[in-house]
Amino acid sequence: MRQIPLSIAPRPLATFDNFITGANAAAVTQLRTLALAPAAPVYLWGPSGSGKTHLLRALSGAVQQRGAHAGWFDADVAAPWHLDESSSLFVIDTCEALDEAQQRAAFALFVAAVGQGAQVAAAGTVPPVDLPLREDLRTRLGWGLVFGLQPLGESEARTALRREADRRGIFLPDEVMDYLLTRFSRDLKHLMALLERLDEFALSEQRGVTVPLLRKMFEDSGALS
Repeated sequence: MRQIPLSIAPRPLATFDNFITGANAAAVTQLRTLALAPAAPVYLWGPSGSGKTHLLRALSGAVQQRGAHAGWFDADVAAPWHLDESSSLFVIDTCEALDEAQQRAAFALFVAAVGQGAQVAAAGTVPPVDLPLREDLRTRLGWGLVFGLQPLGESEARTALRREADRRGIFLPDEVMDYLLTRFSRDLKHLMALLERLDEFALSEQRGVTVPLLRKMFEDSGALS
């Protein structure tokens, strides 16, 4: 009977310190500044796994650490949105997926933020001009600073995998790292999910992490790569 693995390494909170910056230093520096004092709206865009949500969560956490309030909204939060007048930061994630009601709520959020001097930080997969949104909202998302996030290069992806493996207490051989990075996208979200899955599979098989184990994991799931 296969052992059921226990969750022994909860995912750490997203912070600026545990974000692998790569080519995104300008965006990180600006967001660190916003955590201390509100300024013009900021919009992050880039493909899935480029770190948009991590940075927005890091900003939200930094704002809350200094005793202020932050409101979080995304395509999974049904409208109407409750806008807390005590919030000094409003975050809108997954802008490209907002439905009509959420777009109305997001526009109202911008109006409220201006009225109370609050910061707005948002993110999507494409630049503001290409968002499939109502014109007044799309324009406001592009009002301030816009940063296109760059996916990690190979060396940064290796660093991210190694750091996560160390946090989980996994010995991750170089050949396993090579296998993951040559056969899969360097989308960090996808790589982290693969590593988590591999960790659980290794526990259930009571074996160390190796390329044969990785291949067996895919064979068992019918998705050999």
